[in-house]
Amino acid sequence: MAKALRLTQIERKEISDAKMLEVAIDLIVEHGAEQTTLKDVGEKAGYSRGLAGYRFGNKAGLFDFVLRSVGDEWLAELTAVTSGKCGYDAIAAALDAHSKFCEEAPRHVEAFYRLWFESLSPDSRLKPVIAGIHDRRRADVISWIEQGIIADVVPASVSAQLIADQFSASVIGIVYHWISDPKNLNEIRTLHDGLKQVMGMMLSEA
Repeated sequence: MAKALRLTQIERKEISDAKMLEVAIDLIVEHGAEQTTLKDVGEKAGYSRGLAGYRFGNKAGLFDFVLRSVGDEWLAELTAVTSGKCGYDAIAAALDAHSKFCEEAPRHVEAFYRLWFESLSPDSRLKPVIAGIHDRRRADVISWIEQGIIADVVPASVSAQLIADQFSASVIGIVYHWISDPKNLNEIRTLHDGLKQVMGMMLSEA
């Protein structure tokens, strides 16, 4: 008889982290960040009440884990769809992917942005994490536009920094609006398409 395969410690950790991530996302969406506890995350994931506390230390550590996990999931998709693209093509691909991400993983997106908005409180320990994500998003847009200028598909007079700021603010606004009615998928598509049109106009201005 073949011996049953034993999971390594790393594999067991990956499995427990994945389970606790999904539970944390559900709790944040259903009850809010304030009501989400490490104890509930550990128990509802099928582990001891102390595992989440041992793994993440405190709620800030748990929320940091959620933000980075969903952020990495989105970054992998974004990198794939914008590979080899620049200027408007990259921005349009990013917006199409973001709209799709909202439709296919709505609870992940909602939990991510609920924590994003939670970071606005004066004593939030999530501020550095959110600032890093925001800076990376802005830097990506600037890079796409600057590459478009080099490729001569974007006018050299266009301000990459200005458009990147408008893009970032608009995406956050779209999600904030969508969270108030997450089942309205037609609206999320319309808002993303509208932003693509605005970006197209801004990128064509000489």
